Amino acid sequence: MDISAETTTVPARRGSPLEVLRIFLKLGLTCFGGPIAHIGYFRDEFVVRRKWIDEHAYADLVGLCQFLPGPASSQVGFSIGLMRAGYLGALAAWTGFTLPSTAVLVLFAYGAGALSGPVGAGLLHGLKLTAVAIVAQAVWGMARNLCPDRERASIAVVAALIILFSTASIAQIGAIAFGGLAGLWLCHSEAPAPTGHVEIPVSRTVGLITLGMFFVLLAGLPVLRSLTGSSGVALFDAFYRSGALVFGGGHVVLPLLREAFVAPGWLSDDAFLAGYGAAQAVPGPLFTFAAYLGTVVSSEPHGLAGAALGLVGIFLPGALVLLGALPFWDSFRKRSGAQAMMRGVNAAVVGVLGAALYDPVWTTTVHTRADFGIALVGFVLLTVWRAPPLVVVAFSAAAGAAMSFFG
Repeated sequence: MDISAETTTVPARRGSPLEVLRIFLKLGLTCFGGPIAHIGYFRDEFVVRRKWIDEHAYADLVGLCQFLPGPASSQVGFSIGLMRAGYLGALAAWTGFTLPSTAVLVLFAYGAGALSGPVGAGLLHGLKLTAVAIVAQAVWGMARNLCPDRERASIAVVAALIILFSTASIAQIGAIAFGGLAGLWLCHSEAPAPTGHVEIPVSRTVGLITLGMFFVLLAGLPVLRSLTGSSGVALFDAFYRSGALVFGGGHVVLPLLREAFVAPGWLSDDAFLAGYGAAQAVPGPLFTFAAYLGTVVSSEPHGLAGAALGLVGIFLPGALVLLGALPFWDSFRKRSGAQAMMRGVNAAVVGVLGAALYDPVWTTTVHTRADFGIALVGFVLLTVWRAPPLVVVAFSAAAGAAMSFFG
């Protein structure tokens, strides 16, 4: 990562947890499109508009969270809240971003229903088209800043090809690892070491403790489950293990959760897929699907208690491993070898985003000329008119509903 020209990567002032909660609650209500789109929303909000973090440090953070297990976009938001307002800021960021979709999915689980009919379906489709514009803007902006030369542009292309032509779940990790190795070889720079400091209010002692907790829970919960026979421990273990063994988050967690909940007979495959479909239609992190599962699961606890258990269980491992890595991140990123590696990693992240822009964002959303037109207008609104994402969300939703009504 070429961070040498940057001298300050922290906000000019510390914020409050309430400020963080307010901003992330707005994002939780408007961030449609899954984890890759969320990274685009966050970039627009915190790099472009509010300047809480610079482009290069943000790309570092995205690369780190893509590499760690857990829900990547939620980990990025958690980290931004942590850097802005400490531990309470991190909790506020997670709460604000997670609460809206959790509430909708719990209501859906209780039979409150979802949008139906042609207009409702068109509205949801328009919201998905927002993700096309958001991800395209993120890829465009990050590529200009993070792939300015032939070496890094080539790394991005190879990383995209790895994702596009591999069906293995580990392909994303392989692409990031390739970027790091290629960066060590190709991306050295004569520029001086950065003098800026990314403030991480987590000590190394706390980091080591949280890493220890991550592994103790991963190994200890199955033992506790067998010793106690408790259905609550069994559910928590299923959620925790799913959150701990998935990289990048989002759709990758589907087979893990399906194996953990459908195979033991805790709910039917139809109920599982219905909830998963609803989870893709709401804003915020896809991991809030755990709230739906915790609500409808047949064993105790279920209902609201099960939803809370599911949320804590699936998000906890990603938070623990992130807190374990962050205290070492700032010093690591300032070493010359680490800078070269992170230049390659950041280029690979651009490639991963580019591949995701095609599949699944484009392939599952843009089906007609009208779809392309709506996405194109959204992209121009974001990149040329500098419109807030909320405006693009409103436009795309209205356009999708209108196309469904008149089409």
